Order: sequence, then structure tokens, then C-alpha cells
Amino acid sequence: MRLFLVASLAAIFALAGCGYHMLGAASHLPPDLHTIAVPMFTNDTDSYATETALTGAVVREFNARTPYHVVPRTDADADAVLRGTILKESVTPLTYNASTQQSSSFLITMVIAVTLKDRDGHVLYQNNNYVFRQQYQSTTVLPTFLQEDPAAVQRLSNDFARQLVADVLEGY
Repeated sequence: MRLFLVASLAAIFALAGCGYHMLGAASHLPPDLHTIAVPMFTNDTDSYATETALTGAVVREFNARTPYHVVPRTDADADAVLRGTILKESVTPLTYNASTQQSSSFLITMVIAVTLKDRDGHVLYQNNNYVFRQQYQSTTVLPTFLQEDPAAVQRLSNDFARQLVADVLEGY
């Protein structure tokens, strides 16, 4: 009886599958979608040039991981348009150096809204609450000072782009 139970459970698990599949294998995008326009993200914050880093990372990620032709502008001939808006960007001190009396590390947090619409205006994908964070260390020695926040914004942009493309392809 025990052997029968084990064999039955093994058969059930084998038939059920594990649920994993290749990225893009279960794409919920229309089959006639070939071109995606990605105009410059809108920046509703006081930060400078963050929209450039985010838009560039999204275009590179779509080009690298999808078969779609991606254009970095609004294109009337595109099958779909992906629009993004940076809703919030904040930099918060994380650690404090008692000897220099300065913050020594910071956390950048961004909230981003994204919508992908086909040429008829139907929403193919939407997420109004992407939240991404990236930490960076501050240089306190003035002769070797390097501005570290642009590199942190680029890392955050790359992380966001990877997640966005995966979500769009899988329809999450």
C-alpha cells in the first residue's frame, strides 16, 4: 500500500510540473507585436537626468532580451508604446561617520509607473508602483572625491529594466 501511495504521489507531481518556464515562453503580448516605442521617461521629481538612465536601460534590456524592434522615441508606426514616469526619487542617509560627522552611505529610492499600450490604446501591461532602491558609499576624502550617486542610479536603472522586461514578457 505504501509503495502504491508513493507511486501515486510521484505521478501526480510529474503531471503537475514545477511551473517554471523560459522567460518569454509564456508571453502574454499579442503575436502581431513587432515594434515597441520607448519615449523618454517623464520625470516628476527634482532629480536631474534620471529619466535618461532609466529610458536607456529599458531600451537596452528590450533589445538584448526580446525579439522586438525597440525605438527610443515615439514612433507612429510602432505596434506599442511603453511610457514611464518617475513619480518619486529620494536620497536618504543610511550611516553616519562619527569622526567626520558626515553621512557615509546613502540609499536612493525611486517609485516608477509604467504603461505599455498597443496602437489602439489598449493597455497590454501596467504597473504604477515599481519601487527600486540602491545603496552607495560617499567619499569623504576631498582629494579623491568621486560622485557615487550617478553609478548608483545606473545600477538601479539596470535592475529596474531587467525586472520590467521580465514582467512585460510574463504579464505579471
